[in-house]
Amino acid sequence: MSDPVASLGLHFDEVNKLRIIDPEISKQTLDLKEECNDFLINIDSFKTIADGFIKLIDSLAKDVEREKMKGIGARNLVKSMTKQREAEEQQLQALILEKSTELERLRIQHQSLLKTESEQQEILDRLLLNH
Repeated sequence: MSDPVASLGLHFDEVNKLRIIDPEISKQTLDLKEECNDFLINIDSFKTIADGFIKLIDSLAKDVEREKMKGIGARNLVKSMTKQREAEEQQLQALILEKSTELERLRIQHQSLLKTESEQQEILDRLLLNH
């Protein structure tokens, strides 16, 4: 036999209060509401964790960028120093060539002077012997 109150859309709950909604549907609705609240709490927790993670990643990205700039600066400094050393080496090579050329000129002049001295000494010796 059907419940005449239920046929009118009215129901009694566990404490025998008259309700418009079926107690089972009301219980499911409350359970869904609690699950939604739990879900919102979990979403807020996830958002907090995600925000912390994003801040950490941003901080790491800034650190990486700063170190990258330091690395680029160091590389540029090394390149600059290498070019400077190459220029100094070229200058020194040019100076060595210049000094070598001057040394050779002075060596030849020295030999010429020694020859001249020897010739003059011979002339003096002859003059002293002839006298």
